Amino acid sequence: MIYIVRHGQTAGNKSNVMQGRGSNHPLNENGIRQAEEAGAWFHRQGIRIDTVYSSPLTRALETAERIAPGTDILQDDRLLEMDYGPYEGMDLMKPAPEVMAFFSDFVRNPAPEGMEPLAEVVRRLGEFVEELRPVAETKNILISTHAIAMKGALEYLTPESKGSYWGKYIGNCAVYAFELKDGRYTVPVELEIK
Repeated sequence: MIYIVRHGQTAGNKSNVMQGRGSNHPLNENGIRQAEEAGAWFHRQGIRIDTVYSSPLTRALETAERIAPGTDILQDDRLLEMDYGPYEGMDLMKPAPEVMAFFSDFVRNPAPEGMEPLAEVVRRLGEFVEELRPVAETKNILISTHAIAMKGALEYLTPESKGSYWGKYIGNCAVYAFELKDGRYTVPVELEIK
């Protein structure tokens, strides 16, 4: 089974700041609690994580460490958050007009100039997921990443969604699970981590 998790809360999340690959904030106190609660859930379910992959950003690494303590973490740049370019650090309560237009309809409105296109996010996450195939049927894998990167993976795995994941809220430490069955990945399912 493959589990994909968004990192726990950071000060940037709490302040409604656009934090992409250019922001390397650690988890705040609440984010640490969220990651530890997710780790406790896996433990209660008797799920032993065999392999952990993470974005190299601190918030994702700290989340992975708390969910699967003692497991080696393999860092992969393809799990980085979207590159927001000149919009990195923008106040999400006062977004630039072109960002507001993009957010209003991710499917029809392209990312503003300088921002990574969503198709590129889907491509790199899809490439990463495909490389897991040789071990996906026999190991429990944890992927620790970021909201937009996670949505890119979910879009790749569910092409019939036609972009619906882009507008879906994915909270800090939300977890989705999917598996490789008969040579095909199953549709990801959001888990209730309580």
